[in-house]
Amino acid sequence: MAELNIITLVSIGAHPTSGRARRAEQDARAVELGLRLAGERLQVLHAGDPADEALRAYLGMGLAEIAVLEQPKHADALPVLTEYLRDAGAQLVLTGSQAETGEGSGMLPFLLAEQLGWPLVVGLAEVESVENGVAQVLQALPRGQRRRLRVRLPFLASVDNAAPAARQSAFGPARRGLLKAQEVALVADALLGEAQLQPARPRPKRLKVIKAKTGAERMKAATAKASGGGGQVLKDVSPQAGAEAIFKLLLDEGVLR
Repeated sequence: MAELNIITLVSIGAHPTSGRARRAEQDARAVELGLRLAGERLQVLHAGDPADEALRAYLGMGLAEIAVLEQPKHADALPVLTEYLRDAGAQLVLTGSQAETGEGSGMLPFLLAEQLGWPLVVGLAEVESVENGVAQVLQALPRGQRRRLRVRLPFLASVDNAAPAARQSAFGPARRGLLKAQEVALVADALLGEAQLQPARPRPKRLKVIKAKTGAERMKAATAKASGGGGQVLKDVSPQAGAEAIFKLLLDEGVLR
């Protein structure tokens, strides 16, 4: 696996309390996974401002340099990233699952995989082996479960908190590393220009109404393990059956009307 051409995409993060610019948590985990797979051969790519000091936190993880596709905040990163990755001959591209600043929609890995025509693995936890152009990976599922997948190279994978924790950033390597800026054609993001950004807030959870008369019954109801009986696991179904099941779920949840 050390001979794989692996590229990790990174962005500028924000501290959840102070809002101070920092390395993004999930992107740092993607860099950590890439370093474990490729070592010093790992390439790290960022689309944005090469003078942003927050990028040096990634250099402090042991990177010699970061390639920066220079563009302002209002520019669309998707076209320049797609063009760069096509020409770079990458076999595996690692990203975080969602940015901590900007739109933070989590759509970039999906749109990038669609533009490249590559398969996408969501929730990558580990790459176990690569043989004959096929990688065996572990995908993280809810409640700590794991699923083993076989995917053909090249492919794109997003990592989240199930991936290995990122190593600490050292001050010396962070200052010695290079941020190599590259000029690219700027593409304005029309959607971002018309949108209004606001801080994301978690939706409030509905409290379960406990109908119990005695203290023992109330304690039992409060400490009972939540069980979801409305789920459905679809295996070996046709694309049409899967699409119909997803459509029905969206209707039942009120997402579509």
